[in-house]
Amino acid sequence: MLKPESYILRIGHRPERDQRMTTHVGLSSRALGASGMYLAADDQKVADSIADVARRFGGTYFCENNVKWKNCISSFKNNSGTVVHLTMYGLRLQDVIADIRAEEKILIVVGAEKVPGDTYELADYNVAVANQPHSEIAALALFLDSLYEGRELELAFPGAELEVLPTAVGKTTLKYDEHRGDIA
Repeated sequence: MLKPESYILRIGHRPERDQRMTTHVGLSSRALGASGMYLAADDQKVADSIADVARRFGGTYFCENNVKWKNCISSFKNNSGTVVHLTMYGLRLQDVIADIRAEEKILIVVGAEKVPGDTYELADYNVAVANQPHSEIAALALFLDSLYEGRELELAFPGAELEVLPTAVGKTTLKYDEHRGDIA
C-alpha cells in the first residue's frame, strides 16, 4: 500500500449529468493508488460500476454511496486525517505537496458542480494543480502522481479476474479462473 493512504470525496455529483465523470474520478483514483471513494450523492449505479471494475481488475478499492459530505470530512479529520480540496483557486501543488506527502492519510475532495463555500474552510489544504480552469479528473490524476512520485504506476492489484498485458498493438488480457487462480 502506498503512503499516505488516500481517499476521495466526490461532492456536487448530479446523477442526471455527472455519471460518466464521477465514474472516471473513481476509476482514475483507483488506478493511481487511492483506497476508495465516498460519493456525496445517491447514485447506486455509479457506485456499483466502480465496485464491478474493482472486483474484476483486483485490489480493495471501495465506493461508498450517499454519504453526507460534511460528516465525511468531520469524521475523517476526527480520525487524524488531512483534507485536501482540489480547486483552481488553491495554493500551487508544487508549493505544498511535500507537506501533504508527510501526512498519514488524506481525503481528497473533488467537486463536480459549484463547490459549497464551506469546503474551502473545512479543508486543511486548498490545492491547485494549475490556477486555471481544468478537468477535475486531470487535476486528481496529476495530484495523485505528484503525491506518490510515480510509484502508483507500479501497483499490483491482487485478486484480479482480469489482467491487461501491455502490448504494442492490439488488446491482450488474461482471465483467471476464480476457483483455482489459474489462467482460464
